[in-house]
Amino acid sequence: MSKVWFVTGSSRGLGRRFVEAALSRGDRVAATARGTASLEDLVATYGEAVLPLELDVTDRAAVFESVKRAKEHFGRLDVIVNNAGYAQIGAVEELTERELRDQMETNLFGAVWVVQAALPHLRAQGSGHIIQLSSAAGLIAMPLGGAYHASKWALEGLNEALAGEVAGFGVKVTIIEPGGFATRNGRNPDPLDNGHMARPDPAYAGLRQRLAAVTGKQPAGDPAAAARTLLKIVDSDEPPLRVLFGQGFHPMIRQAYADRLKTWDDGRDLSAAAHGDLGRDAR
Repeated sequence: MSKVWFVTGSSRGLGRRFVEAALSRGDRVAATARGTASLEDLVATYGEAVLPLELDVTDRAAVFESVKRAKEHFGRLDVIVNNAGYAQIGAVEELTERELRDQMETNLFGAVWVVQAALPHLRAQGSGHIIQLSSAAGLIAMPLGGAYHASKWALEGLNEALAGEVAGFGVKVTIIEPGGFATRNGRNPDPLDNGHMARPDPAYAGLRQRLAAVTGKQPAGDPAAAARTLLKIVDSDEPPLRVLFGQGFHPMIRQAYADRLKTWDDGRDLSAAAHGDLGRDAR
């Protein structure tokens, strides 16, 4: 049975590849983007199977209206892909309030609005699958990415909680954590050159240079392969809660989690001291 998708951030990158993969196998897609001109070729190729919707995910009312239009147009919703987002780069000290708020409005709140708009429909039909695009940056953190990491770490916790809340309604949740993918003319996008840069403080010039020398060195993944893999996930009867897309960051993440556990183990005396004697007295 073909599926109906609702995908944010459909104009380019992985979101575009997800839409194309779904349409190419006969599924129907409500494809959203800030401007629908980027979706005209999809309409020309796939006709009524694609519903182009202009959407800024930071506009909660517009999100609810777009989800409503998609449901009315196709009759149901099966796969919700929260893909819209961007990376704000800058040291924590460099970030303006506006830059930090805009990052959270798009990456976090935009995803929440889509979930809140779609869930009543998914609960009513007793099925559905929410796909949240997180990032390897939602699992580890590096200098100059504080705002982006904050948004993706928040999405990790939010969607893990969501998965427990909606499982009883027959709704599944999967968090996709991509590493670097060749989404810009076959190149791995450089997060230090993405158009969302805080005004640089000279105090961090040395750090910026050191990071620039190593950034983007991870092997880039194939977006088409990522899209094919997503199809397998949405077709699975028991999809995973989390999937790391790509292999480049896997060793780094394993080491980061091992270091985190060691840090907590090394601090067990401090943990016990912080607990105090109240628990002992209560017994």
